[in-house]
Amino acid sequence: MAVLEGSAAGARLTRSGLLGNDAEVLAFLDEHAAGPAIIAPVIIAIDAPLSVPNEAGRRPGEALLGQVFARYQAGAHPANRQILTRYNGGEIRGELLKAALETRGFVDDPFRLAAPDVRAPDIRVPDIRVPDIRVMVEVYPHAAMVALFRLSRTLKYKQKGQGRGKLDAAWHEYHAHLAALEHAEPPITGLDTLLALDPGTLRGAALKNHEDETDAVMCAYIALYAHRFPGRCEVFGTVAQGYILTPTLPERWRDGSV
Repeated sequence: MAVLEGSAAGARLTRSGLLGNDAEVLAFLDEHAAGPAIIAPVIIAIDAPLSVPNEAGRRPGEALLGQVFARYQAGAHPANRQILTRYNGGEIRGELLKAALETRGFVDDPFRLAAPDVRAPDIRVPDIRVPDIRVMVEVYPHAAMVALFRLSRTLKYKQKGQGRGKLDAAWHEYHAHLAALEHAEPPITGLDTLLALDPGTLRGAALKNHEDETDAVMCAYIALYAHRFPGRCEVFGTVAQGYILTPTLPERWRDGSV
């Protein structure tokens, strides 16, 4: 998990780390995002399928995202009930989290969000500038990194079998891109402690934990970026059939800039 506090103009990482079961996740969200004392807007970006109606194959949104990002090796893995119900006692964890957040006043709708009258005219472009929003969105860090960092292919920091040298090089690049976000638009600060850790010294569970925490920060930045630049993001798919919200390639921006 990772918490960014600020506004569309920029934010600071105020907390990041690891959580365990669903009860821990919800307790953390109640304290930092979903409690009645929390002032909106609040955007929760989740790197997990929130709606999986299909028994097999892949969701239409994953196919649509692949049409844009597969050439960068950033296509999404297929999500279906046959695969995901093998874990978590047969329940799909993202769907359980979505249901729990809905009881806390959050909506899963990157098009409508908090106010139907601000729905974007192009359904691929979300509008999440409404000041009182409390929304959850499904995101995918690999596609976002390709778009935000202008990558020719995804960073291979998860591929343990490629050799330690290549793995460490991928981590070095990932850390460098995250550090550069301090000067990006919108900027984020507060990453010093996270980025001071050298992944080259980590093995096994320690490296996986760092991976999860770092990806959580990336997910939080996706939410911040979408809040600042909705016209530079796309929604692939639908809420009913499952979707992925991601920053998109400059040639696909809809805000008039390049």
